[in-house]
Amino acid sequence: MKTNYSTIKTLGFAAALLLLCQLPSQAADTKQNAVDFTLASKNHGNVRLQEQIGNVVLINFWASWCTPCREELPLLEELQQNYADLGFTILAINVDKDSAKADVLLNDIAVSFPVLFDNEAVVSKRYDVSAMPTTVIVDRDGKQRLLHRGYKKGDVAKYEQVVKSLLRE
Repeated sequence: MKTNYSTIKTLGFAAALLLLCQLPSQAADTKQNAVDFTLASKNHGNVRLQEQIGNVVLINFWASWCTPCREELPLLEELQQNYADLGFTILAINVDKDSAKADVLLNDIAVSFPVLFDNEAVVSKRYDVSAMPTTVIVDRDGKQRLLHRGYKKGDVAKYEQVVKSLLRE
């Protein structure tokens, strides 16, 4: 059999693809700690992420001017209601410079989970928030397991799958 550079290159590419397909199981060992923070809350005093160790936490960065955020918040409330008793919580971090704008929106959309205020964008920068909304899911050990920027119909169902999986771990 005659071997040429093209055959070796193709076999090398196939081997690399096979290796990449095995990486997700290895990547589970290299989860990053979620960035800890403490923020003022609308109704719950100060809330610190580290205090949620033992729970699965969905962190949602949102703004009052963000139309997709308005669509997503009621769906997140349903998720909270469905899984709160199993060790799940949502921390909704508002990024408006003026928290009164968030209050106006929350008069129309009632949520039971803590709403936190990041008026100076300190936490948003630490999480590299570059789109509204941005969602982060943290496992019971405080490891960041998902980062999702933006929102489109069906995204909350994807979050629910991740949450259910993490609640079983």
